[in-house]
Amino acid sequence: MNQQVRSRRNLQRLVLTSLLLTIVVIGLGAYTRLTHAGLGCPDWPTCYGLIDVPQTSAQITAAEKAFPDRPVETAKAWNEMIHRYFAGSLGLLILGIAIYSIKLRLSKHTASQYPVILPIVILSIVTFQAALGMWTVTLKLMPIIVMAHLLGGFTTLSLLFLLYLRLNAKSMENQGANLVDWQLRKYGRYALLGISILTAQIALGGWTSSNYAAMSCVELPICQGDWLADLSFEHSFDLIPPSKDTYEFGHLAHNERVTIHVTHRIGAIITGVFLTWLALMIFIKARNYRVKSAAVALFSLLVLQIGLGISNIWFSLPLNIAVAHNLVAACLMLSLITLAYKLRQNSQESLYE
Repeated sequence: MNQQVRSRRNLQRLVLTSLLLTIVVIGLGAYTRLTHAGLGCPDWPTCYGLIDVPQTSAQITAAEKAFPDRPVETAKAWNEMIHRYFAGSLGLLILGIAIYSIKLRLSKHTASQYPVILPIVILSIVTFQAALGMWTVTLKLMPIIVMAHLLGGFTTLSLLFLLYLRLNAKSMENQGANLVDWQLRKYGRYALLGISILTAQIALGGWTSSNYAAMSCVELPICQGDWLADLSFEHSFDLIPPSKDTYEFGHLAHNERVTIHVTHRIGAIITGVFLTWLALMIFIKARNYRVKSAAVALFSLLVLQIGLGISNIWFSLPLNIAVAHNLVAACLMLSLITLAYKLRQNSQESLYE
């Protein structure tokens, strides 16, 4: 095995490990948010001034003296700190990927073989994610910060996956995976549009969660009561909220939360219809087995995600289903990126170099 092959495999392993860890971090973030543990530690990056959680009676007494407004809730504090430990580990791993990619690019034997800008972009996003994590605590769960933190996690996952696809592009080519029918090229643009639509829907989901509007509508297929009369868009989507001591458990009125929830449902319908059409058209028109499989995967995950969304309402937001709803959204995004990549990888454009 020559040096170039070893280097590629090492980088692939690093990126794959980061991908898996990112999915874990997204799941832990959802779990932390859904167990109302976002302020389980009132300071950052420590927890009541400690690198772990106050446990002894002396530590708890000192912690509550330092933060009299935030009594120690050990379970919530551990939820928050475990999320921080995993997120910190991911940041270090991505730093390693960026350094290793730069090292390979500077090597005279492999200079043109490895992307370097994309790893640096991912590192920059993760660094900003750390800042968002800090602001989530210091700004007391301000909705725009919580939503941005969620989107930052999905962005990190998506770009890591794109990097993984690029690193595997050569082997995929050798297997004939990129022999896409030229008639399908136009659907590559539709797939990119689908990514934009799905991103907007994930943002709406984050806005719904950060404003505690998930259970503002408890009936299917429409909201309870005269919900149309409750709709109020005036302040439902204000990015800069009025100043509050804390935004924990929400600050909006009921009708504003209903508006957010209904908008998320409408977004789900639009996203579902578009992605169903996209998967169906590609499945019908594609002659390449790998492209057909990607379309089937997209549709299967879409059906699962819709089922989880309905279950959240039907079963009153059970924790396991709500966390799964976040994780399947991440998998749905990855499947859509895979499909877009397969449809466009023969393009001569190098958008991510």
